This record gives sequence, structure tokens and C-alpha cells, in this order.
Amino acid sequence: MKFVGKIYQIWKDHDLRKSILYVLGLLIIFRITAHIPVPGVDVKALQDLFSSSSILGFLNIFSGGAMQNFSLVALGVGPYITSSIIMQLLTMIVPALEELSKEGESGTKKISQYTRLLTVPLAILQGFAMIKLLQQSGAGVIGDLTNIQYATTIAILASGTIFLMWIGELISEKKVGNGVSLIIFAGIVAGIPGALRNVFVNFSTTELPFLIGFLAIIILTVAGIVIVTEGQRHIPVSYAKRVRGNKMYGGFETHLPLRVNQAGMIPIIFAISIVMLPPIIGQFFVNSDSGFLRAIAQFLVDNFNPQSILYGLTYFILVFGFTYFYTAVIFHPQQIADNLQKQGGFVPGMRPGRQTAEYLAKVSNRIMLAGALSLALIAILPLIISFIFQGSQSVANVALSGASLLIVVSVVLETVRQIDSQLVMRDYEHL
Repeated sequence: MKFVGKIYQIWKDHDLRKSILYVLGLLIIFRITAHIPVPGVDVKALQDLFSSSSILGFLNIFSGGAMQNFSLVALGVGPYITSSIIMQLLTMIVPALEELSKEGESGTKKISQYTRLLTVPLAILQGFAMIKLLQQSGAGVIGDLTNIQYATTIAILASGTIFLMWIGELISEKKVGNGVSLIIFAGIVAGIPGALRNVFVNFSTTELPFLIGFLAIIILTVAGIVIVTEGQRHIPVSYAKRVRGNKMYGGFETHLPLRVNQAGMIPIIFAISIVMLPPIIGQFFVNSDSGFLRAIAQFLVDNFNPQSILYGLTYFILVFGFTYFYTAVIFHPQQIADNLQKQGGFVPGMRPGRQTAEYLAKVSNRIMLAGALSLALIAILPLIISFIFQGSQSVANVALSGASLLIVVSVVLETVRQIDSQLVMRDYEHL
């Protein structure tokens, strides 16, 4: 009843209802463009290639499902995500960008503009690499292209990414979810009916225990993702009493929330970018004239697929390591300690300044261990499930990804959180 009441409350709010319908309309436009193929591509051969290649299927997740059709938006928002990550790292390294980020809204707008500009060359580079990869596959997806056809196809792919970037920013402006995340979310959800169809087509009564066990693991995984995503460690903070004029300020207690998973899904995106590089490079040289290069390329292709132990171990280590790395990039204990000191706040039992910063860093590193381990386990979830249920054809045909589950659950939680905040804000406005 509470859920129904929440839906009614949302629908009753005219502005919020209008925003949600606007976002749904943009997502429908995205799904339409995801089914319009680029001219000169054998879509049937492409879909057969994706069904036989777990590597390409994994990359298809982050295109929002558009890569499988080699559509106008086949690159998805991948180049924009890469550009955002690069700009975040550069902001921590380049002093000029760091100063720009401290200028408030005007600085944020300039950095956002740089991110958009960097997306264009990244989209062109990724579009060229995708065309070459499909040509090297030998599946007959794309034939020989002239220079003009190359330029036209790359321009179409890059324009599709810019279009999705624009749609994503329009969605984010409505404050009912992050636009880029919702685009990826829509692509994942759109693939669920096909996955369920595969299960029922290959279903037999002898596999019923496998399916029950599989569903139990999925439910436990989703519950675990929710716990880790919402998990926080509350650091107590007290504010000293201060007298200004005839009035006294401060003298209250609050807390500083430290999330178990401060890095979100960025470590998984980092890790995917690196762990998918060896097999992609291998695809380019698998038909090389050199026997040595051909042997190395075949080794990379055979041992860096999502079903191999080497792939799973490398992926696990990368996600674990990148969680610590990215948290160190975005979490600054010294800056937080300085801000607390300026505002008259302190952690009970800790001296303001350096000692507080060391304490925050120590607590962050401890809780980050749980976050890093959980992210790494979620990342290799498909490998674990394929090992446990290797005797079930129905389960084997379900295209499950730990990254997909993390994205879906995280996007739902973030969207619900933003909608709730808008409802609360409107309640205050009506008081």
C-alpha cells in the first residue's frame, strides 16, 4: 500500500509527473535510434557474431544494447564516460583545472564543456576501432570501405554519441535520475525479455533445481548490492558553541557519513576498459602472417574471455585495486578535516587538523575493504554462476553480468532517492 501511495503522490504532482513522462519520452527515442542500423552493415551477421562472442556481448552492455545492431548510436555513451573519467583525473593532477573546480558553478560549467569537447575525438577513435574490429572478425559484418565511406560511418557513430550525450544531459536536468546511467539502464532492461525467452525455450523440468538456485543467487546478489550501495559509517561530529554579538551559535552534534562504496561503479568501468583490451588487440593480429604474433594473439583471445580463470582473476584484482585508487582520487580527508575546523566542528577524541584527517583516512581504508571486495565479487559474478550451473543449459543462456546488476540496482536507488527529494522539497514549498 505504501508503494501505491507513493506512485499516487508522484502522479498527483503535475511538475514531477511531467518530468518523468519527459524522461520516458527521451528514453523511448534512444531505444528507437538503437534499432536503426548504419548503412552497409549486415545486421544478421553482426547479431550472430555477438551471440558467439562473450567479449562483444560484454561491451554491448555499456552501449545500452545499441552496439549489437550497429545502430546510429552504436558507441553508446562510452566515449562520454571515458571523457568524464579522464577529466576527473586531470582535475586532481593539473593545478589549473583543480583551481577551476573550486570556482563553484562557473568552474563546473567550464569543466563540463571540456568534457564534451574531449568526447568528440574519443568517439571518432572508438568508432574507427570498432569498424576495424568487425572487419577483422571475418564474419562478413562490414566489407571493404572507401575513404569516404570510412569517414561517413565514423561521423555517424560519433554524432550518435553526441546525440546520446545531449539526451543524457536533458534527462539529468529534470532531476529524476542521472541521464547517462538511465541510458545504460534502459539498454540493459530492454535485453531482459530476450534473456527470459532463452530460458523458457531451453527449459526442461530436470533443470528446475538449477533455475531455483540461480534465482536465489540473483536475489541475494541484489540484496547485497543494495546493502553495499546504501551502507555508511557515521563519524560523529560536534560543533563548539560560539558567541556572535548577543547570540550563541553551534553547540550541536551531527555525523559525517562515509559510504562503504564511495567509488560507485567507476572501478568496474576502469577494469573493463583494461581487461577487454588484450582480446581486442588479439583480434587484430589473430590472422597475422607472423606465426609468433598469431600465437600471442590466439593466447590473448583464448585466455581473456569472460569464461576463463585468468580473465576472472585479472578482473577481480583490477576492480579491487581501482576501488582504492578512485576513492583516493575523490576522497580528501585533509580537505574535510580543514573544512570541519573552519566551521568549528571536530571529531570527539581527535584533535582538529592533521589528526582528524589521519583518523578519517584510517576509517575510510577499513570500510573500503568491504566495498572493494564486494565490487570485485559482483564483477566476476558471471564466472561464478557459469561454474556453479555449468550443467544447466537454460542458466547458461542467460546473459547475466555483475556489472549489469550493479548498474540496474544503483540507478533504481539513485532515481528513487532523487524523486523522494523532489517530493520532500515540494512538501516544504506548500507549507
